[in-house]
Amino acid sequence: MTMSLGPLFLVFVLGLVSTPPTLAQNNERYDKFLKQHYDAKPSGRDDRYCNHMMEDRDLTSPCKERNTFIHGKKKSIRAVCGENGNPYENNLRISISEFQVTTCSHIGGSPRPPCRYRASKDFRRIVIACENGLPVHFDESIISPKQADPSPRNGSASFLSPLNPEQ
Repeated sequence: MTMSLGPLFLVFVLGLVSTPPTLAQNNERYDKFLKQHYDAKPSGRDDRYCNHMMEDRDLTSPCKERNTFIHGKKKSIRAVCGENGNPYENNLRISISEFQVTTCSHIGGSPRPPCRYRASKDFRRIVIACENGLPVHFDESIISPKQADPSPRNGSASFLSPLNPEQ
């Protein structure tokens, strides 16, 4: 007994064509988010780590001023879009729990490579934008763990200046 692959092929092609473009676009935005901001198991978390990661993730042409890498499990980061996050201002979400993060800051000079970065390590809540349950944007503001409230009142938030983290 032989079976024709024609009907099976037709079902496969129809499945590809009927995939909603917005879902595919969200997955692309999620993939970009992961490329720019996710590193499950970092090694070092020092200036060398930042210099390597920023170049490896194509964030150095021109030199990106600041980028934060979130460490942990993808599932935990996605959960900020649901049960591990609260609504925040401007359609953002703030995590209920803290994440281990490394922020890489460009230390001046030319905006063209070779770029040099300074690393700072922290544990803090993250602020992200989500689409269809997936993180698609990391808010680069540095949140002061002592001042941030996961459910801000009056839409206000407490931030340290990204240009002067020593405030």
